[in-house]
This record gives sequence, C-alpha cells and structure tokens, in this order.
Amino acid sequence: MRSASEPSSSAAAVAVRGVDIGYDGFVVQHGLSFEVRPGRVFVIMGGSGSGKSSVLRAMIGLVEPLRGEVLFDGVSLWQADDAERSWLTRRFGVLYQGGALWSSMTLAENVSLPLGEFTDLTGAQVREIAALKLALVGLAGFEDFYPSEISGGMQKRAGLARAMALDPDILFLDEPSAGLDPVSSRRLDDLILELRDSLGCTVVVVTHELASIFAIGDDAVFLDAQSRTMIARGAPRTLLAESTDPKVQAFLTRGGPVSGAGEGRRQNP
Repeated sequence: MRSASEPSSSAAAVAVRGVDIGYDGFVVQHGLSFEVRPGRVFVIMGGSGSGKSSVLRAMIGLVEPLRGEVLFDGVSLWQADDAERSWLTRRFGVLYQGGALWSSMTLAENVSLPLGEFTDLTGAQVREIAALKLALVGLAGFEDFYPSEISGGMQKRAGLARAMALDPDILFLDEPSAGLDPVSSRRLDDLILELRDSLGCTVVVVTHELASIFAIGDDAVFLDAQSRTMIARGAPRTLLAESTDPKVQAFLTRGGPVSGAGEGRRQNP
C-alpha cells in the first residue's frame, strides 16, 4: 500500500499535482496529488460532502483549481490555450450523475449530439455510430425511445453510450450507480469492466458504493471531509487489508463483512 502522498512510478494517463479546490473562499479539498494509470479503473471515494464530484469537475475542466495542475499525458489542462484545451477535452467522455440526457431527444439523438458537434460525419454515419454505441451498452433496438420511456439503469447506460460517442481515451463517471437497485448497479459495473477491457480505455469513477468500489476499482484515493484532503491511496482491497486509518476502515467496512464483494467479477491484472 502506498502512502497518500507517494507518487506512482508508472506512466500516467492523468496526473493531479498539488491541487486545491474551493468555492467563494472555502477550500473543499487541498494538497491533492495522484496519478491515474492507463487502462485502469481509478476510484475517487469518500463520504458525503468530501468533495468527490468537485475533484472530478476540476479534472474535466469545469472547475478551475485554486492551485496546482491537472495533466493529461504531461500536458496541463488549465495552462493550455483554448485550442489545446478543446483538443484535450475531446479525448475524454463524461457520464454525469443521473445520466443528464435531454428529455426531448431520443436515445440515438442524445448519443449523436457530440458527433454532430465535433465531427464532419454525414447524417447517416452519425446515426450508424449512435446505434453502435447504444448496442455496446446493451440498448440495441432502443434508438427511438425517449429517456422517460426507459428505466433508470437504462438511462445510465444511454448516458454511458453518449460518453463513448467520440471514442475517448478516458471515461469519467460521476456516481454511475446512484439511485439504482443492486441488480442494475451490478450490471452497470460489469458493463464498465467490459468496456475497459474491450476498448482499452482508462476509467475514473466517483462513487461511495462499496460493492462497486470492490468490484471494479484497480486503484483509489480516499477523500476525507474533515481534514479536506486525501488520506489514503491504493487498491481498495489493499486499503481494506492494510490501512490503519480508522476513517478508511470505517468507510470500507460499513454494512458488515465485505470479503465477498465483487467475487466472480473480472478484474484487471
């Protein structure tokens, strides 16, 4: 298990360096430094109010850090000019909480939005790719359905299809299992692993769901709401076995034994 401040020696797809995040003079998290390795599922975990989603927003260019850098393959997102930042942000897709689908558009139209905005593809090509992305998440045949006509789990999968529209190198998922029943949550976890394995993409997930953390997480950071910084970093099961921090242990053992969490689920070696 690495210490909370120890840098990784592996090449990083994303590197967060000395980042402070805050709003209106209030610091949400400070002193954040960690790396996300390519092809891994990286979990940002912590309790309510710990600033997990704020950290994600800083990583995708929606909230500028008070201090520090977010680097993609060594290129600083916040020091880049507008053209370079646009190029960087096109390299990743985002699944927001709740799916964030446009209710007045069909699923195919939702997935087509980034394709129409950022490519020169013909209408027929856009429709073909949208159908393919929906099929990848198990929604073949639902292209003409509206979000209100499908379940919450299907809405999350449709949002994931839209996040993948531009074939991103990195997927950012904000509480993907929130509001889902256990069966739908497990199916979504399995889908995330399948997409990582088949597409070779890197995945950054914000979640507090224990089952998902243990099922899909290759590496993780734990954000503490009280000290407002990261207090642990490592593979979730390693943290469970080796961390002596009572806050980390309380978080990872809530709800009883977790030794079987995620058993039988595919893990990246």
